[in-house]
Amino acid sequence: MKTIIKQTLLLAICLSGFSSLSQAQAIYKITDAKDVNMKLSGTSTLHNWTMNAKNFGGEAQFIFKPGIDHQLSAVKSLIFSLAVADLKSGESGLDNNAYKALKTDANKSITYKLLSAVVSPDKGNKFVVKTRGDLTVSGVTKEVSFEVFGMVNADETITCNGSYKLKMTDYGVKPPKFLLGAMKTGDEVTLDFTVVYKKHAGV
Repeated sequence: MKTIIKQTLLLAICLSGFSSLSQAQAIYKITDAKDVNMKLSGTSTLHNWTMNAKNFGGEAQFIFKPGIDHQLSAVKSLIFSLAVADLKSGESGLDNNAYKALKTDANKSITYKLLSAVVSPDKGNKFVVKTRGDLTVSGVTKEVSFEVFGMVNADETITCNGSYKLKMTDYGVKPPKFLLGAMKTGDEVTLDFTVVYKKHAGV
């Protein structure tokens, strides 16, 4: 009889632990344009250039320490997608040449899919995530690694920001030329981003 009671108690403890862990996971989404900013910037023979986007989608599954909603312990999944046509510099000529170089007709989006992540806590509710994932630009996918800096906010949203440098030629993109070749862009560009994820549903 004692054995049955012990087994029952052990099962109850295990189920309780599983329930707590389940409650510590949630799906988060990027839902508000004012909460996002993505910038693609580079150089040219005449001047530096920048293209900004305020409209893209993303979803992530964050895992928190059981009972401590503000301490992130892992990132189980993360994806985002940006329509290339949403990148704007304020100069139509630069935009059109960039869209052409990125082969927008055939490849309308820049996408990212997380493969693995290692979370390290920082001061307060902040954290640093060492990520590895697949970045797809102009139909070419490359595995990339970079750090993401984040914070769990008081309203339970999660702010993430980071930066990654890439070469256009690595993705089969020929750096655009302007003004009959008088202006040539550099091969290396920098992708900077700030996004806010909002809790969508529990898992």
